[in-house]
Amino acid sequence: MRWLSGLVILALCLEGCESPSQERLRDYSQDGIYLFQRGEYLAARESFEAALTLKPDDPGLLYNVAECCDRVGDAAKAERYYHQCLAQAPNQVACRHALDALLLRSGRKDEAAHQVEAWLAREPRLAAAYAEDGWLWHQTGDLPRARARLEQALELDPHEPHALVELALVYEAMQRPDRAVVLYERILERDPRQVEVANRLNRLRSQGARQPQPE
Repeated sequence: MRWLSGLVILALCLEGCESPSQERLRDYSQDGIYLFQRGEYLAARESFEAALTLKPDDPGLLYNVAECCDRVGDAAKAERYYHQCLAQAPNQVACRHALDALLLRSGRKDEAAHQVEAWLAREPRLAAAYAEDGWLWHQTGDLPRARARLEQALELDPHEPHALVELALVYEAMQRPDRAVVLYERILERDPRQVEVANRLNRLRSQGARQPQPE
């Protein structure tokens, strides 16, 4: 299951009367989103790059281009655009996670860890940063440390979506499906559109998992 469920690509919101340039920007962006949803990542990248010429340094567009590059296997270009996005929006959670995942896939775990540590040092009250650190510990197989970090994230923000999803996955890995059920239900209460979460919850229920009983 993707840590960030659903489509994480960003749309531009333009209000009021549009100039011809703004209209082209909107059209390119919407076309890119449509193509991305269809899995046509090369064509989507072309649309987002065209939009980027009209609004350089826009973090949403930079992230969109990076995601398209990532999906087609152009890791070097994706990494460059992820960094450009974060230079404009350092707390863009989806971008940070995508970059860390890319580094991990490339065998650069230490670089990913350094990035997360730097983010935590700069944003010690940001739940998403703790959630990202928890995800990284999970990926490296340290389930107790992953759980501790994710619980810290939820102490800061009980509704942090990425912490909830990742902690549920950690509980599944720790053979505690009852606790995972509780978290998946919490996620779906706030956002019933989480199809992957619903599928995971239904699978656990079909295997007999239920909420833990009071002791």
